[in-house]
Formats: sequence, C-alpha cells, structure tokens
Amino acid sequence: MKTRIITAVVATLILLPVLIFADYPVLPIALSIISTVAVFEMLRCIGLHRAWGISIPLYLLSVALPICIRWMHHAYLTKFTFAAIVFLLFYFFAILLFSHGKYKLADLSVCFMTVLYILIGFNAILYVHDHAKGGEFVYLIAFIGAWITDIFAYFCGMLFGRGGKHKLIPDVSPKKTVEGSIGGIVFCILSMVLYGWIISVIEPSLKANVAVFAIAGLLVSVVSQIGDLCMSLIKRTYGIKDYGKLFPGHGGMLDRFDSVIAVAAVLLVITGFTEFF
Repeated sequence: MKTRIITAVVATLILLPVLIFADYPVLPIALSIISTVAVFEMLRCIGLHRAWGISIPLYLLSVALPICIRWMHHAYLTKFTFAAIVFLLFYFFAILLFSHGKYKLADLSVCFMTVLYILIGFNAILYVHDHAKGGEFVYLIAFIGAWITDIFAYFCGMLFGRGGKHKLIPDVSPKKTVEGSIGGIVFCILSMVLYGWIISVIEPSLKANVAVFAIAGLLVSVVSQIGDLCMSLIKRTYGIKDYGKLFPGHGGMLDRFDSVIAVAAVLLVITGFTEFF
C-alpha cells in the first residue's frame, strides 16, 4: 500500500504540469508518449511487440495523432482519422493473408480492436480540450470521473461489500462487488454535479448544465468500470498480471489509465451531441 501511495503521489506531480499547461505543446507531446507506451504494452501482452511490420506503423500513428489533432485543420483531421482507420483495417487484413499462418486471426483481431480503442481514448482527451465548449475544463472529467469512480468503488466495496456476497463479475475481477460499483456510480454523479458548479463559480461566463453533468456522471462511471473490467479480461486471457511495471504498485500505463481512456472516449461522444456549459 505504501508503494502504491508513493507512486500515485509522484505520478500526480508529473501529470499536473501537463494538465496545467495543456494549451501549450506539452499536452499533445505527453499524449504521444503515453499512447505509444500504452500501445507497446498491449502489443507485448498479445505477443506482437517484436512483429515490426505490425508494431512500427502503430507506434508512428500513436505519435502522429495528437500532433494532428492540435495543429491540423479540423476538416482535414476528420479525413485523416477515417483514412488511418481504413488503412489499418486493410493493412491488418493483408498481414493476415500474406503471413501464411504466422499470425493468428484472434491475436490480430484483438490487436486492431484494442489499439484502436487506446488511440481513440487518449486522443479524445486532447480533442475535447481543443474543440469542445469549455473544453479546458470538460477534458478533466476523463481523469476526475475515472478516478473518483475507482476510489469510491474501492471504499464502498470495503465498507458495504464485506464478505463479498455480491460479486460483480468474479470471473474477471474477484474482488469487485456490486456494492462498490453502485457506490462508485453515486459518488461520480455527485462529483460531476459539484465539479460543474465549481467551474461556474470560477468562470462566471460558463453556466453549467446540471442535467448534462449528472447524466454524464452516470455514463462516465459505468463506462469507467466497464473499461477497467475489459482490460482485466484481456490480461486474464493472455495470462499476465499487469501490462507493465512503469508504476510500482500500479502496473503499467494501461493499468493506470484503463478507465481514463474509456471515459475519454465516451466524453468525446457526449460533447458531440450536447454541451456541458
């Protein structure tokens, strides 16, 4: 526990300057690095990190996407994103066809699905910051919502789920309980409403839409838990405990940001249909 706390404090101290100076190149550069590391961890989990014909194009895309989001014209960005997805799809099909059985269909399918998910999640953070109304505040929901859910799910599970009578999904995560899940959802909704109110006080020109914040709190918390569980399922499928050892006591980049990328992806969808302010 001591190691986990120390690591969390150090990681927070590193992350804070990135978030504070998000308007500067530091955020896209940081996301390029983080997403590349996350893609490497997933490829290593699947066993494809040394398949250079697969990994190198994915690393290049991981580096390029945040840079394109920040500096490419919006109209060209949409075309570039769709082109990249279609290219990857047919590229993976070509590898499958011409590798003569060297790579398994299941592994390549998981690779395509998870890498696409990772890149959408991390880059959604930057896109929401740069393009959503009040984005300089809204993008922080990806971190706040995920971590509030995680923290209160843990404590509510410890307090109300003692004995583990109501397991959530024991085959994937034996320690998670229904009580913890509900607690995480409730406190995430309350935190989102409170966060919206605080921003309205700090920045009077932005009036928080309480209903949107409350609904987002519900969606964010549910998706946060699904993202966490799905990444755990992949680890169990490939027989690993953690995606990496980058954060002592926490695991790798994907272990630490598994919920964040899920929340960020949903946040991107929400901001596409409505506004928080």
